Amino acid sequence: MTPLPPQSHMQAALAEAEAAHARGEVPIGAVLVDAGGQVLAKAGNRTRELNDPTAHAEMLAIRAACAALGSERLPGADLYVTLEPCPMCATAISFARIRRLYFGAFDPKGGGVEHGPRIFNQPTCHHAPEVYGGIEETRAGELLRAFFSARR
Repeated sequence: MTPLPPQSHMQAALAEAEAAHARGEVPIGAVLVDAGGQVLAKAGNRTRELNDPTAHAEMLAIRAACAALGSERLPGADLYVTLEPCPMCATAISFARIRRLYFGAFDPKGGGVEHGPRIFNQPTCHHAPEVYGGIEETRAGELLRAFFSARR
């Protein structure tokens, strides 16, 4: 498989978010790529489908990439996700030793990177990736707003 150019990785994460939305899940998508840009794993939220509160897009992508590589760590990998990761996912990102995190919309209520507990800034955090927020923020935010406004 040919590596995607970097701008395409967030587009792929947004496609995973749209697929999650079509399944009735909160529209969040994630794509993990290796240092060369090769896609290791991609996923959308599946908490309802799997009856699993940990089945966030990031967690599923990390699990799939680790399984495929036969390793509990992904030191050269970059994660693209459509929403600022929650504290659980931020901790998993740290434990997996992911190199860079790119995310779309900021999450003042449930985020764990730029908001809330700011996991990567804690003295107990063993590894903090480089973080780049606001990538395709408008599109990612619109997907979430549309999903939640239809539920209200």
